[in-house]
Amino acid sequence: MPADDPQSILLIRPSALGDVCRSVPLVASLRARYPDAAIDWLVQDSFAEAIEHHPDVREAVPFPRHRFSRQLKLGRPGEFARWVLDLRARKYDLAIDAQGLFRSGLFAWWTRAPRRVGYANAPEFAWLGYNERHHVGTNLHSVDRMLTLLEESGVPRVEDMRLHAADEERDWVRAHLPERYTVFAPTSRWIAKQWPDERFAELAHRLTHATDRHVVLVGGPNESEQIPRLTQLAETTERVVDLVGHTRIGRLLAVIEAADLVVANDSAALHMAVGFDRPTVALYGPTRTELVGPYRRESDVIRGPGPVTDEEYDHKNPENHALMDRIGIDSVESACLERLG
Repeated sequence: MPADDPQSILLIRPSALGDVCRSVPLVASLRARYPDAAIDWLVQDSFAEAIEHHPDVREAVPFPRHRFSRQLKLGRPGEFARWVLDLRARKYDLAIDAQGLFRSGLFAWWTRAPRRVGYANAPEFAWLGYNERHHVGTNLHSVDRMLTLLEESGVPRVEDMRLHAADEERDWVRAHLPERYTVFAPTSRWIAKQWPDERFAELAHRLTHATDRHVVLVGGPNESEQIPRLTQLAETTERVVDLVGHTRIGRLLAVIEAADLVVANDSAALHMAVGFDRPTVALYGPTRTELVGPYRRESDVIRGPGPVTDEEYDHKNPENHALMDRIGIDSVESACLERLG
């Protein structure tokens, strides 16, 4: 290793889960440029399983955001202060903030790394945490924007999106799930991004009758109430397996890795499917896919007919659910059958 190359690197990309999954090309790029360096990844503790088995990551540095928030509100800063001191004591040579928000910029500053790289145009004054700032346009896909930040700092891009599941989770999938199945990720944090439950249920009915695949439902805790029709279908037919709320992130990775097809709203499951190079049908409404859609997979995106106004791109407005309503079930079924061959 040349004397001026960093021996220890911290990648800062704490959240959200989908963003964490599509940030793995950064560690692949860093490993190619610095083959002997130790590369750690600062990530929200609840998302650490998504990257802790990546071969280019030495250690996931968990940030227990919710626990620290509760403690600080109660006036108990002790554990948080110790966490900050530990971060500084790791003595990283290079810290890269790929998120570019106030909290992540503060993390970079706390490391006291000799090189702290980030976006010169980062919002929330995050740029104050860096001593090496690069202007990167905000009109790029989020993956390209992060890789461009690395390129500006002297690290050539490696567009390796691969994710890695744990062997024990793969063993669980082989032991408990059908040999061939399609994954449905039908839930969403935002109602405007959710394809109607009754259409997902009808699609499950059609696919289980037209193919030999089962349908496996995935989603987060407390999301079953979003999909009553699918839940009822799972209770009445063994061809639909309901895992909603029953898969931690590590297991979800393995479930998606073994799938023949992934049908999903705009969600972390979709970006996991890209990371395992699974055939996908991506259902999108109020999302700018050119910025945050499935990377290099525009052909997998299905939208309803008609133009989308700037106002309709507000995914936090439940009234914008009309964009998902435009997506017809026949077009989704056709796309699924085409990918299932």
